[in-house]
Amino acid sequence: MAKVESFTLDHTKVLAPYVRSIGTEKGPQGDIISNFDLRLIQPNMCAIPTAGIHTIEHLLASLLRDRLSGVIDCSPFGCRTGFHLIMWGKPTAHDVAVALKASLEEIVSSIEWTDVQGTTAVSCGNYVDHSLFSAKEVSKHVLEKGISDDPFSRHVV
Repeated sequence: MAKVESFTLDHTKVLAPYVRSIGTEKGPQGDIISNFDLRLIQPNMCAIPTAGIHTIEHLLASLLRDRLSGVIDCSPFGCRTGFHLIMWGKPTAHDVAVALKASLEEIVSSIEWTDVQGTTAVSCGNYVDHSLFSAKEVSKHVLEKGISDDPFSRHVV
């Protein structure tokens, strides 16, 4: 079996919330794809409620694209402590952390239910499992702690 970098990370040593560059891949045409760990909650301490992480996922899908060029995908971790962000090119963890912070600030300050895309049976595979309230509470918690661009020391952006 191939080794997966994320499963070699010592989750007891990281200090969430943070953005971490997991690594880059080079495609056959020379294209670079970067993978980031957007860790919102300290691993093994608690998890984001399913409806909350689902709503954050739907919001980050557009909010991060508004702030960063080259976003391919932003998907939640199964452990519900954060997200993978896949991007074209080689942005820095700092740039991603700044965009994540601004996105979470927007969720807290101005996002309303009508702003959340993909909340119908036609546009989502589990449309009844959303919570804007939870998304806002998690976002507030992350912003209160501050988002670091280093997973092992608190370098808050």
